[in-house]
Amino acid sequence: MIEIIPAIDLIEGRAVRLRQGDFARKTVYSEKPFELAQQFEDVGLQRLHIVDLDGARTGKISNLAVLELIAANTNLTIDFGGGVKTRDDAVSVFNAGAKILTIGSVAVKEPELFESWLAEFGDDRILLGADVKNGKIFINGWQTTTDVELVLFLRGWLEKGVRQVFCTDISRDGLLEGAASALYQEIHTELPEIYLIASGGIASIDDLDELEKSGCRAAIIGKAIYENKISLSEIETYLKNAG
Repeated sequence: MIEIIPAIDLIEGRAVRLRQGDFARKTVYSEKPFELAQQFEDVGLQRLHIVDLDGARTGKISNLAVLELIAANTNLTIDFGGGVKTRDDAVSVFNAGAKILTIGSVAVKEPELFESWLAEFGDDRILLGADVKNGKIFINGWQTTTDVELVLFLRGWLEKGVRQVFCTDISRDGLLEGAASALYQEIHTELPEIYLIASGGIASIDDLDELEKSGCRAAIIGKAIYENKISLSEIETYLKNAG
């Protein structure tokens, strides 16, 4: 069974989705993200992926209050990222109720700082995010391209203790045209030890079987849920059958 991790992306306290990371192509799905989180928990989901898009864009955490509300009123295991730039930021995220810290840009731009967090907080509390397009890592909320090659980047951090990675194929994100199974198969072949989480493009419950065959252990799903391509009742049935 592949673990399903629903996603809530936040702008100004509202749950939104962007199309291929473009802030100008935004759809608002809920004014009350807390209610979405409750619905996810009610069908049996246990984990939640929260992205502070304001924070990712500005470099300053902006939606901590939403995290606090969800964490205080659900039993979901929450990973949170976006705008985390300092140790104080990291501590504030944990204090607000997140169990796992999602880090992307810092691992590229300030590797020594990221490595210190890995040592301090532990590999079970750090989720490395790798956003990729044409084999290269993008950072700063997908606004900045780099020359960093994906598999080399992941291998380097695996050697330093990273265990969980989610990888988003930017070219597929928000399009509901299927996940990047070939990309995940490549990562799994090179780095089979990593707990690999798929993200981007997932369009149906059937995609989960393909992702599992590609070596993924979990999948982050956002737009497919909000557009009812994957209903909560389907997810509930999937979980019961797998259980």
